[in-house]
Amino acid sequence: MVKKIKKAKIKKQDKISTGIENLDKITEGGFEKNSVNLVIGNSGSGKSIFAVQFLVEGIKKGEKCLYVTFEEKKEEFYRNMLDFGWNLSEMEKEGKFVFLEYTPEKVKTMLEEGGGIIESVILNKKISRIVIDSITSFALLFEQELDKREAALSLFDIIRKWNCTSLLTLEEDPVKRDAGSSSSLEFESDSILLLYFVRCKEERERFIEVLKMRGTKHSTEVFPFEIGKNGIIVSQKSDAARFLKCVSN
Repeated sequence: MVKKIKKAKIKKQDKISTGIENLDKITEGGFEKNSVNLVIGNSGSGKSIFAVQFLVEGIKKGEKCLYVTFEEKKEEFYRNMLDFGWNLSEMEKEGKFVFLEYTPEKVKTMLEEGGGIIESVILNKKISRIVIDSITSFALLFEQELDKREAALSLFDIIRKWNCTSLLTLEEDPVKRDAGSSSSLEFESDSILLLYFVRCKEERERFIEVLKMRGTKHSTEVFPFEIGKNGIIVSQKSDAARFLKCVSN
């Protein structure tokens, strides 16, 4: 008698909600748990809002979150986020949110030390979601592509060791992007989302595209999105024609 061999079921990675309305639908549930994700967009595209919305979603689910910034000043940043109903000061007092001002040079030192202050905060506070906003200045510390590549590898190795779902932002115009300074970061990322902020005649419009997301059958279309009183809302319908018209202007 020949025994039938059962095929082993491949367990799909757990997904973490992005907190962005309709984005989870086009990414099969959001980001993979403990993944490292890159959001690329030009100035005014909504990268920081996207990042905080991702963290606030975690806090709603009982997670503790860390926001690392190279550029933002705490009081002004907290004040701006109140426009979306996100009281980060209150969340901080409750021990759910940590704001950490850092410098690109400190990140470079962190790589040499293997963790540094950020790792201490993550372990002591039991952080499960982390944002680094933005990684642009850090990438500029390295002139040679090989050095950038090695630094990106080290940074991502450390981030993965923390077992957090991480989001890094990068300021770059997605329309004009090429295999330039961000290529090392892009190669190491588990997912890449592009936020477009393009002029259409008299005003600018916003679009989002999922460039890659490992292990996910994500949409390859371009979707309009708006920034409203509760944050980012991605349209349920893609609009490639509108996007191409805007880009070609």
